[in-house]
Amino acid sequence: PAAPPGAMPGAEPCLDLLDYKTVKFSVTRNRRVGLLHRLLQLAVLGYLLGWVLLVRKGYQDTDRAPRAAVVTKLKGTAVAETGAAGRRLWDAADYARPVQGENVLFLVTNFIGTAQQAQGTCPESPSVLDARCTEDADCPRGSPVVGGNGIRTGKCVVWNSTHSTCEIHAWCPVESSSLPRKPLLAEAENFTLFIKATIHFTKFSFSKCNALQTSDPSYFKSCTYHPVFSPSCPVFRVHDMVEAAGENFGDLALLGGSIGVRIEWDCDLDRPAALCQPRYSFRLQDRLYNFRTASYYWDSQRQLCRNLLKLYGIRFDISVHGQAGKFSIVPAAVSFGAGIAFFGAATVVCDLVLLYLDAKADVYWKEKFEE
Repeated sequence: PAAPPGAMPGAEPCLDLLDYKTVKFSVTRNRRVGLLHRLLQLAVLGYLLGWVLLVRKGYQDTDRAPRAAVVTKLKGTAVAETGAAGRRLWDAADYARPVQGENVLFLVTNFIGTAQQAQGTCPESPSVLDARCTEDADCPRGSPVVGGNGIRTGKCVVWNSTHSTCEIHAWCPVESSSLPRKPLLAEAENFTLFIKATIHFTKFSFSKCNALQTSDPSYFKSCTYHPVFSPSCPVFRVHDMVEAAGENFGDLALLGGSIGVRIEWDCDLDRPAALCQPRYSFRLQDRLYNFRTASYYWDSQRQLCRNLLKLYGIRFDISVHGQAGKFSIVPAAVSFGAGIAFFGAATVVCDLVLLYLDAKADVYWKEKFEE
């Protein structure tokens, strides 16, 4: 259009900024594009209702960083034959490390005991390759035995009719290396593990415990966890936990291993709090787990002695994870706004098809854009 009278030359581009443009709606009798438009709208509606609202719960504010506290207790008794020491009764104070557990708990299932050790000199075990010798020169005085139990004294002594080893200064006799063929505490598979986990979602000031809130003190002494019949009883049989991890208790108990216990919460706080229940999963993390411990005492000659135990067993690593959601106007508005924007995108796609791909694109272009 011509510039207004009295306007300065070259001012037309600036005046165009003051033009007002409005959307023009044109009805196009194109069934293919009309069908595409409806299909895109249905897809957006399905995405909004199915994925955003039902699956992702886009109308909720979420808390994915809860605080958690775990308390564990093992219960059960077993009797083990310990060779020269005879029969020994094991209870929770003996086979649980620590006795009052938290996120990590160790259950003794097998052991090698070496009794009445005292500091002195004795032959190193022939199972230690660095300790084998044929003469004193093979045992330099003052040097430690690699992978052994003490410091060489400079002597090569007879261990038995077939082996000679370096004499060492150590806790004597040296540790026994004969591992039982079967776990000495095989009855541990019937022990029970009580896991009390409490989770707190600080954003919503909401706390939940996996244990049933009951005034009956005998409930937890008689119940065992079952996902259907006793989901609120956090007392687990050790055999069931190992089996859930895909392992055989007898094989794992012999040399030890590590099992991960995952407690996961997914709470919808728009529903009753009673429906907020944890899910448990068990996974084998590692095989071969052991460590040593000793108890010290003074004998009748006032010499310091100790009883050494090499303990094999199952280590339980307990982790708590969770998230909670609750309706909030802000995420709800954002989700609905995104859905409306997608509806607009469906119209844009159909316009592009008509403008650039349709056989009568030039006709539609003239109808779409006019001054």
